[in-house]
Amino acid sequence: MDLEQKIEAILFFKGEPMSRKKLSEFLGVEQMEMNEALEKLKENLKGRGIVLQEKENEVTLGTAGELSDLIEKLQKEELNKELSKASLETLSVILYKNGVGRALIDYIRGVNSSFTLRALSIRGLIEKSVDPLDSRRYIYKPTFELLSFMGVKSVEELPDYELINTTIESSSQNLAEEIKNEDEDI
Repeated sequence: MDLEQKIEAILFFKGEPMSRKKLSEFLGVEQMEMNEALEKLKENLKGRGIVLQEKENEVTLGTAGELSDLIEKLQKEELNKELSKASLETLSVILYKNGVGRALIDYIRGVNSSFTLRALSIRGLIEKSVDPLDSRRYIYKPTFELLSFMGVKSVEELPDYELINTTIESSSQNLAEEIKNEDEDI
């Protein structure tokens, strides 16, 4: 498998932008080799439904601009559908924690939540921002539109807020302890 295929697979799996530096470190190649492979990938994707998008020093896979009408139609259909069980679970954690990283969401749910987070973000129910404690991570929060739709002024008005928030906090501590133990085992 060549470097272009590996990059494409990683970007597809992640579903979010990655820095060129992180890609080259992960794949164990020099930055120059990474840049050449990214250019080849960009060229190979021409005329297809997927494109390599670049912004500053990050890259991601996206849909080709000429297909925007098709994607917009699909997006509108998606927005009108009911939320799945996975979406409701993820949204609940985000609402009650009011600022949570993907690792904790995955830990609580027991599955990878990347695609669910992306779907909730597209629907305008959550927003992500860079974690002020670790710039390599994102924090997910409910949008004002979601709170407005739910008829609450703040997350503290949610049913059983204190109890559920305390339970989530306990899970957060468990996750931190597991990570610490794994680090000690190495």
